[in-house]
Amino acid sequence: MKAYLELEARKKRVSALNNAMGILQWDQQTMMPDGAAPARATVLAELSVLVHEMETGNELSDLIDEAGTQADQLDEWQRANLREIRHGFIHANAVPAELVEKMVLAQSESHMIWREARPANDFKRLAPTLDALFQLKREEADIKAGIMGVTPYEAMLDQFDPGRREVQVDRIFDDLEQFLPGFVQQVMQKQGAVPRPVDPQGPFPVAKQRELSHEVMKIFGFPFDHGRLDTAHHPFSGGAEGDVRITTRYDEADFMKSLMAVIHETGHALYENGLPHQWRGQPVGAARGMTLHESQSLLLEMQASRSEEFVRFLVPTIKRILGGTGPAWEADNILGLYRKVEPGLVRVFADEVTYPLHVILRYRLEKAILAGELATADLPGAWNDMMQQLVGVRPTDDTDGVMQDVHWPEGIFGYFPTYSLGAMASAQIFAAAQRDNSDILPGLGRGDIRPLFDWLDLNVRSQGCLYLPDELIEKATGSPLDTAAFKASIKARYLD
Repeated sequence: MKAYLELEARKKRVSALNNAMGILQWDQQTMMPDGAAPARATVLAELSVLVHEMETGNELSDLIDEAGTQADQLDEWQRANLREIRHGFIHANAVPAELVEKMVLAQSESHMIWREARPANDFKRLAPTLDALFQLKREEADIKAGIMGVTPYEAMLDQFDPGRREVQVDRIFDDLEQFLPGFVQQVMQKQGAVPRPVDPQGPFPVAKQRELSHEVMKIFGFPFDHGRLDTAHHPFSGGAEGDVRITTRYDEADFMKSLMAVIHETGHALYENGLPHQWRGQPVGAARGMTLHESQSLLLEMQASRSEEFVRFLVPTIKRILGGTGPAWEADNILGLYRKVEPGLVRVFADEVTYPLHVILRYRLEKAILAGELATADLPGAWNDMMQQLVGVRPTDDTDGVMQDVHWPEGIFGYFPTYSLGAMASAQIFAAAQRDNSDILPGLGRGDIRPLFDWLDLNVRSQGCLYLPDELIEKATGSPLDTAAFKASIKARYLD
């Protein structure tokens, strides 16, 4: 087992460097002064090249091959770890170190310009840097596609959802696109026949919203001794193993935006914290791809937190901290606000019914970008046209249009589909958990999340990367990933 054990030692060192970069990237988006951006980009580029060198080369390839001949000496977890090491090697070894460095520098520059261009509604300022980054990502995608025998887009998607192919995504998204527009109209017609829920009137001071966020995180058991909450231009979960860091952004006119973002990111953090500790530092102990990751955040945000049981439990806490009084603060009204379906411009604020349409838009556009079929200068117009076609609304500016997400300015392609694939998985997982434990919904009604989390610990979190994504979903729920549970969930919630 000498070769395999050497691989484990190497991956442990790589994991330590990745953890360091995770903290540096968190700081870059939360606390770093803007003037430090060039220096930080240089540091991250050097670390990325160092990691790339450690994860590539003939010596590592020989070790992987030799360890493969010793598979009969490995246990189930070690064999899965070797599979994941091989998968990571294929991705890393495909890309030259020079290209890695160029991409990291371009991503850092693009992200910093995006932070200024977005609030200024200045896409023309962002476009040249974005175009240069897109060219580098096309180069990466083409190289990997040739080596892996997949399409360029699948090569990018495989980084975030191993084994996922366009035909699977197209099947699920085509189904959703056929189903959702008519369903949205049914729901809006039903909701339009009754009095609209009333928005509680602010302002809601940031300090009070932060207090509410911390209170909700405590209810969900967020490990404050191993994590923290901060603010960023775009909510995210990051940090390092054993050091989970989440962010949100506050709007003093609407406390629900920050609250839902905090719950979503808490779901990510709790998944990370629940992964098998004995395998930390090894690929098999990491998160099982972003479809599973998003399923855990959306399960908390869309399934558990928007259940009638949990809303009725949480409303007294909301009223106490924010000082709310009157009909707008009653549970029935808050529940109505949580469940209001209305097409809007911004993905992160979309209701769960229209949300997949936002993702389908991004999926189609980024495929066109990678294929070189859509020029960067034409991106805003294409975005606006497709938003009108799919969601039924049209942006009047690029701030809430093409520049609303940080993903493309950070060079992230192939991630967006996992948001809606994760929504399908979250509905499927939540339904399976309830079948196995009838105390989950009553538990949410008394603020006891343990019945749900015990099930997740056993069936999802503790499994790490022991199985491939679709294998894990099928083992946990009893059926392959599809749209059935999601459709049943929103029908029950919004029509029945």
